Amino acid sequence: MEALAPRQTSASAPRRRRPWYTVLYIQVLIAIALGIAIGHFYPDLGKQLKPLGDGFIALIKMMIAPVIFCTVVHGIASMSDLKKVGRVGVKTLFYFEAVSTVALAIGLLVGEIVQPGSGFNIDPATLDPKAAAAYVTKAKEESIVAHLLGIIPDSYFGALARGDLLQVLLISILSGFAIALLGERGQPIAAAIDMAARVFFGIIRIVVQVAPIGAFGAMAFTIGAYGLDSLWNLFALVATFYLTSILFVLVVLGTIARLAGFSILRFIAYIKDELLIVLGTSSSETVLPHLMRKMEHLGASKSVVGLVVPTGYSFNLDGTNIYMTLATLFLAQATNTPLTIGQELWILVIAMITSKGASGVTGAGFVTLAATLSVIPGIPVESIAIILGIDKFMSECRALTNLIGNGVATIVISRWEGELDAKALHDTMAHPITVGEEMERLPA
Repeated sequence: MEALAPRQTSASAPRRRRPWYTVLYIQVLIAIALGIAIGHFYPDLGKQLKPLGDGFIALIKMMIAPVIFCTVVHGIASMSDLKKVGRVGVKTLFYFEAVSTVALAIGLLVGEIVQPGSGFNIDPATLDPKAAAAYVTKAKEESIVAHLLGIIPDSYFGALARGDLLQVLLISILSGFAIALLGERGQPIAAAIDMAARVFFGIIRIVVQVAPIGAFGAMAFTIGAYGLDSLWNLFALVATFYLTSILFVLVVLGTIARLAGFSILRFIAYIKDELLIVLGTSSSETVLPHLMRKMEHLGASKSVVGLVVPTGYSFNLDGTNIYMTLATLFLAQATNTPLTIGQELWILVIAMITSKGASGVTGAGFVTLAATLSVIPGIPVESIAIILGIDKFMSECRALTNLIGNGVATIVISRWEGELDAKALHDTMAHPITVGEEMERLPA
């Protein structure tokens, strides 16, 4: 970590302050504000701007599979002790399961206390089953067995071509172990993969410059297509979800962060650029490569970052977990469906299973909610049509919470492994840098 020292700002090496309008997070903030205005006052135009957001997400997503592959493979291949890989994996899954269960329980608890769906008195028979038919059909196809078999790609390169995170993780882990077992003969292969990763990060450094355009188009479409009226109609649920997520981040993740030796507020300030990009695009996948780089700069070891962050995008979805249990109770209350304590605990168990593997893509949380309802007797699956119009507004909060949770997990597990540079952690948080500076200073 000594090589990171010159990157810190100091009085002896002052840097010229960049003009405010060149700072990425300010550009994204302006773009989000303009997108909201366009979508509200010119909704038809806002809908037509959807390709801008879709294009940016597609540009980032095309690089996620190769970045994860190179990072995970090089991280495992570089470890002299392969038992360490298994140890880190076990610790990671244990942490994810523990925190995810807390998130699910908090969603249930808040839903019972606040009762956001009470008073709606909606008759399920009056709902249009076609409104959410696509989500219901997709959810029924996502059985547990089918999901597990879906982790296995039809071919080695097929996983990279489709960009399925779990499939890419599988071939990456297998490849990393295979190279590590070659010993000295595998080191040139690991070095070549590391060089390829530098090229891919260089491409991302170029693509990230158009993030404001992507955020502008995505936000204009969201407001133009769904309107602010749909948000106000179900304000109680939206507000409850956002407040619950904020409390989860500040209290639960804040406590974990404090025990790990850092402040959750400083950490949020450190990744503010990524949070704003996620806010504009509703997808945490758009900042996955940046998050990995920033976690390394924060003092977490490269090998731990390479294993924890990609795995977290499929197994550590705190925001999605809160949403699933809270939304399930909301729909039960809105349709006057009584639930026993046993049924609520069953919801918790089912949600623990269905939430695994939901990626950071927009709409994934809605599909997993449909999958959860499809195996819970009593609550009509068609009732998800009630919240279809506001799901887009809640997807931002899901993605933001997921992102923060994965960042905290990376630091915690690095600390457990004794591979966290505490000095780099505190120095970097004291002098946070922007995405642009991050990508310029770190090796591509």
